[in-house]
Amino acid sequence: MVPRTVFFSVLFLLLPLLSGTSASVIDRSVAVVNDDTITLSEVNELGKPLFKRITDEAPKDQQEAAMQEARQAVIDKLIEKKLIAQEAKKLGIQVSEQDVENAFQRILASNNATEEQFRKEIAAEGMSEKQYREGLQEQIMSSKLINHEVRTKVVITESSVRDYYDTHYLTVTDGGEYYLLQIGCTWGTEITGGVIPSQDEAKQKIEKAHALAMKGKNFKELAKEYSDLPSAHEEGDLGHFQPDEMAPYIHDAVIHLKPGEISQIVEHDNGYHFFKLVSLQQQNQTTAREPFDGVKDQIREKLYQQALEQRFKDWVTSIREKAYIKIL
Repeated sequence: MVPRTVFFSVLFLLLPLLSGTSASVIDRSVAVVNDDTITLSEVNELGKPLFKRITDEAPKDQQEAAMQEARQAVIDKLIEKKLIAQEAKKLGIQVSEQDVENAFQRILASNNATEEQFRKEIAAEGMSEKQYREGLQEQIMSSKLINHEVRTKVVITESSVRDYYDTHYLTVTDGGEYYLLQIGCTWGTEITGGVIPSQDEAKQKIEKAHALAMKGKNFKELAKEYSDLPSAHEEGDLGHFQPDEMAPYIHDAVIHLKPGEISQIVEHDNGYHFFKLVSLQQQNQTTAREPFDGVKDQIREKLYQQALEQRFKDWVTSIREKAYIKIL
């Protein structure tokens, strides 16, 4: 199955792709945005999935109020779209058919899909290729507009990156805490994919992971690949423990380790386990979950996206305040 793709990461806030077909009703205007109008058919088309969900799921006595609220939300989104299109026109921002085709082909390539596979996927969502391309054209236009009006004004300073790091990546403890990572392979119970490994299979798997860890392979990546435990979703991160908080089999495996060292494989219940002692925190010691140089680019990108989204919202608010808008 081809995953649904968002062409630009911030645009999920802006322009949802149209789905469904126009309702069979007599069309009329429902709102005026400067020199443009929003029609009832536009509202029905954009809001079709939402309206259907309300009809199918909302209690009968709440449907009317929920539908009114949903229609207002759809009208607000269409007002925003009209304003963005008008601003793009003022600035002479255009999107050619070739721009759309290039973007479409990049989406196919990134999903390793054929055009026929992609058409089936969007058809399953009630969308035609024409509607998808129209939505894609709007996204490209909006991205160009963002580049012109918003993106160049977003600056992330080194100090803001450092402040975020200090807040989210540094911890100060009272002392004696062990920061542990874990990899575990189980047998006799179902794991991902419905497989039930035997004890021999679990042992072979844990020995392979342990050997790679001892050779210096990234422990967190190994945890994601080899561990059958819930902690695998957290890259094997167990967090911080006082010695008396650890289960006996963990305590015995890690108590003599030095920071950075990896324990021997231990057997417990129906699983094999080994651990890495990331750090042993002394009294009032500040410890980093990750080195600053290893995460600073990731932090900068996160802060950039947050700032970009906020500046875009502020920009849309400013042009909306200047516009003539009337709900009919």
